[in-house]
Amino acid sequence: QVHLVESGGGSVQAGGSLRLSCVVSGYTYERNCLGWFRGTPGKEREGVASTFGGGGDTAYADSVQGRFTISLDSARNTLYLQMNNLRPEDTGIYYCAADWPPTPYVMGSYCSTDATYKYQGQGTQVTVSS
Repeated sequence: QVHLVESGGGSVQAGGSLRLSCVVSGYTYERNCLGWFRGTPGKEREGVASTFGGGGDTAYADSVQGRFTISLDSARNTLYLQMNNLRPEDTGIYYCAADWPPTPYVMGSYCSTDATYKYQGQGTQVTVSS
């Protein structure tokens, strides 16, 4: 059975940082995509960052490019999202997600943040105050 368990959310002031973690179990991700999505009431769920489970390529939403970093520790089966210089508009529930197909290209495999995934965690709340 697949389990994605997030942690690390909280409340910070604008300009602050948080690191989200997601422990992945019961799922072999080396040939598929993993990532983070966020939901805000009244807005469509947004893909924030994604990575190929086999290592390498990452992708980010324009709104977080340069501020957020996604990484995967395969030894710990843990996906991270380092969020720096947080803004009030980053407020939302962040979900760890897994299992959508990568797009292969000459140099490797690319995982879009605009995707329909199969598995997600329960979510962790991030609140950024101005």
